[in-house]
Amino acid sequence: MPCTVAAMPTEWTPSAQAETAGTQVRGRECAKVVVCLVDGEPIEAILPVSLTVNLTRLLALTGGSDVRLPTDDEMDRLFPTGERNPRPAFSPLYGLAVCVDVVLVGAAEIVFQAGQGREMICVRWADFARCVRPIVGPFAEPPLLWARYRVSPSE
Repeated sequence: MPCTVAAMPTEWTPSAQAETAGTQVRGRECAKVVVCLVDGEPIEAILPVSLTVNLTRLLALTGGSDVRLPTDDEMDRLFPTGERNPRPAFSPLYGLAVCVDVVLVGAAEIVFQAGQGREMICVRWADFARCVRPIVGPFAEPPLLWARYRVSPSE
């Protein structure tokens, strides 16, 4: 699959959205990978870095009956190379199904962080879709503002 590799900004940032801030790529084209378990089976949800996964919508898209995020131990078993974060975007290498939010389909190219390194991979959407054959549907949503300010679950 043809792709371009670009260097990320040198300063450390804690989130996918912040990491793309220093690049020349619009946020809509920058993708993050979130590993989820649907009926106990791992899948990868790929969505724009500025959005979050709506687990109910993802469950409807996959046709499963249960969805949740994996524990750290489950992630270590899934990705024994130790690359828990960021997740690989080319899941057929790991035998995982891939779901892509419909927002990314409109982008000519999508950008992923490359492994644990300080590089980004830019690939044409058409090439990515042809190689990975993702399930495409609407499961991403803007982050909930109130969630940023909660101190504890009881509030």
